Amino acid sequence: MSAVPSPSNLSTILPSAPQKLILASTSKYRKELLTRLGLPFSCVSPAVDEQALTGETPMAMALRLAEAKALAISQTETDAWVIGSDQVVDLNGLAMGKPGDHAKALQQLQSLRGNTVRFHTAVCLAKGRATQVMNVITEVTFRDLDDATLHAYLLAETPYDCAGSAKSEGLGICLLEKVRSDDPTALIGLPLIAVCTLLRDAGFKIPGSL
Repeated sequence: MSAVPSPSNLSTILPSAPQKLILASTSKYRKELLTRLGLPFSCVSPAVDEQALTGETPMAMALRLAEAKALAISQTETDAWVIGSDQVVDLNGLAMGKPGDHAKALQQLQSLRGNTVRFHTAVCLAKGRATQVMNVITEVTFRDLDDATLHAYLLAETPYDCAGSAKSEGLGICLLEKVRSDDPTALIGLPLIAVCTLLRDAGFKIPGSL
C-alpha cells in the first residue's frame, strides 16, 4: 500500500466534524464493500471519462481516475466527504480496464493466463478541492487455462464490468493460482484498509459509536 501526496491537504479542514459521506461510484461491488464499515453514505455517479492518457502508466491512470471521480462530486457537494476509486490491471506496463463485452473479456483472459500481473486499486478521499490518495497493489498469478475453460467461465459469470475480467469474489477465483496483497478487498474493487486509514485521518469513527 502506498500513499501518494496530493496538491491539497485534508488536515487543514479537519476541525469541521465529518457528517456526510458519498461514494463516487454506482458499482455494486464498491457499494457492498463500503457498507461493511457501518457508516451511512450515498452513491453518486461521477461521470468521468475513464480513457487512458497517452503514455500514462497503469498506476498513474488508477490514481488519476480515483482522484478525478472524487473531485467530480466533492466540488459541488462541498459539505461532503467523497470517496473515489479506480482499478487498472498492469500487464507488463499495459493498462487493462473493464472489458465491456464477451469478446474483449476473452481477449483479456487470453492475455492474462499463465502470467503474473499487478492490479492497481487506487482510492481518494476528497472534500471540496482537498484530496488524499492511496494506491494498493495486488499481485495476481493466473492459471494457464485453455480457451474452452475461459469461455465457460465468462458465460457463467459475465464479469464484463470487472477490470481484467476476473471476478475473484465469484467464480473468477478458479482462474487464479496465487494472490498477494496487503489489503484483501482491493482486488474486488475497494481497498477497505486504505479507506479506513483515510476516513480515520479525516475524523470518522470506525466502528462508529452506538
